[in-house]
Amino acid sequence: MSSITDSKKIKKEIDKFQKSGNIQKAIETCLGAISQNENDAELHIKLGDLYMEKHLDIRQIQQYADEAITEYQRALESCVDSAEIYYKIAMAFYYKRELEKAVNYFKLALEHNTKLSEAHFMIAEISMKKGDFTEAKESAKYAVEIAPFRSSRAHFLLYNILTLSNKNKWYQKYFHLLAALFTLPFDKYALKETFRRLSYLQFVPVLIKISFIVCLKGFGQEVLEIYRETIDRAPGFVELYINLGRVYCELKRYEDAICEYKMAIWLDSLNLRAYYYLCQLYEEQKDYENAIDICTKLTELQPHAADFHCRLAQYYYLKGEIDKAVEQYQTAVTINPNPKWTSVVAQTLGFIFQENIKNLDAAISSYQNAYNLNPNDIDIYLNLGNVYFEKGSYDNALIVYKKALENSPHNARLHCNLGYLYWGKGNVEEAVKEYEKAIKYDNTYDIAYNNLGVIYLDDLGRVKKAIELFEAARKYNPNYALANYNLARSIALTGDKVEAAKLYQIALDINTYTQELDPLDIEDKIQDLFN
Repeated sequence: MSSITDSKKIKKEIDKFQKSGNIQKAIETCLGAISQNENDAELHIKLGDLYMEKHLDIRQIQQYADEAITEYQRALESCVDSAEIYYKIAMAFYYKRELEKAVNYFKLALEHNTKLSEAHFMIAEISMKKGDFTEAKESAKYAVEIAPFRSSRAHFLLYNILTLSNKNKWYQKYFHLLAALFTLPFDKYALKETFRRLSYLQFVPVLIKISFIVCLKGFGQEVLEIYRETIDRAPGFVELYINLGRVYCELKRYEDAICEYKMAIWLDSLNLRAYYYLCQLYEEQKDYENAIDICTKLTELQPHAADFHCRLAQYYYLKGEIDKAVEQYQTAVTINPNPKWTSVVAQTLGFIFQENIKNLDAAISSYQNAYNLNPNDIDIYLNLGNVYFEKGSYDNALIVYKKALENSPHNARLHCNLGYLYWGKGNVEEAVKEYEKAIKYDNTYDIAYNNLGVIYLDDLGRVKKAIELFEAARKYNPNYALANYNLARSIALTGDKVEAAKLYQIALDINTYTQELDPLDIEDKIQDLFN
């Protein structure tokens, strides 16, 4: 009887230290009690809880999740059927950011208690973090069904899922929002999480002070010192490291910024903002190797987030790894979060197939997919028509351009492309009409002026008219090497070799940057003037 009384007394003492906020003293007392009774499962569970409380304390930086797991597993040795202990181990792995292990233990908890709504919710939460909204929705619904009055977090998660979807009626999501508010007082886990988040409010005055300093003085040493002092007070507060990283970026101290973002990731390996900013910083520095590594991690954390796959594809493309870029773009298209957005990605794929891989059939397929997703995008018609033209399928190109004109009859680019198509087919009369329409709808369209000038010069022999058109092209685009080159050809026919030579030289200088022409061809033209 005495040992039982002593055990209760010690547990009350531990609770007293815990409630007073002296977690370290509570841990020491608990360790002392366990040394006297190593088989007391309740003490091991209590010690695990204390370690987790310390692990989640933003005022310290050391991690204690492993110690908590060890204590829970010791308790499990004498309580192998305890769903509660499996749940606690799962939560420790969750806060340790080892999601797969966490899910496995949540499932073990449900094997021993299928009515454990908290485990269903946590599986939903992890599915949400991975971007698997279908699994998240199903698990959250189970949580609500099992404990309708203790599922504030599950209701709020369902509200977020429905907010992301455009397929649900507005009252469905707001029902879950209201349910989350009304059930909050009865959901102890939701209350605990709410109070934990409210503890962050103590740093609001510091952030406001920083905002005023930035407005008055800009970013500088004073801001850095305030952040460092605040981090000393709360070394586990991840957002402080992210904000400090942003400040270092503003000051162009990029290596320091990288260190802060990495510190945030070390504290919270699932923090998408830290990964995103680090990825963005590597991109700005053109460090695509590291950008790929970080963005790959983002796609692993949220495999259903199409924009992360799209960003990763961009890095592979810039690094010259075209096949890997195509693979990531195709993944983004498959996920298809939004038809219009996915249509743009499909067009990007079409461009890569056309320009980099030289697979015109694949390019056509991608552009057709883009059209199916967003048939009102004129750029798709232009791109598809261009590929058909490049492939030599002039009739198909003509059909596409004319179809596009039905939707946008005053589109100058469409008329210009049609002009080029008719010109390529030898129909000069129709080509002239289309180029004139292009200029009519956009009187600054340098390409239309230049191409029409070439027709007047080479096909119709009207040199004066050609000169007017080439001069107009140069007026609206002074850095148009081809227009200068063609104007030089026209001037040469009038006999003014000196002026023609000047124009050829201008074309040669501009071409150094624009690379529109073969420079040897321009040099040959200059030499021919005086031979």
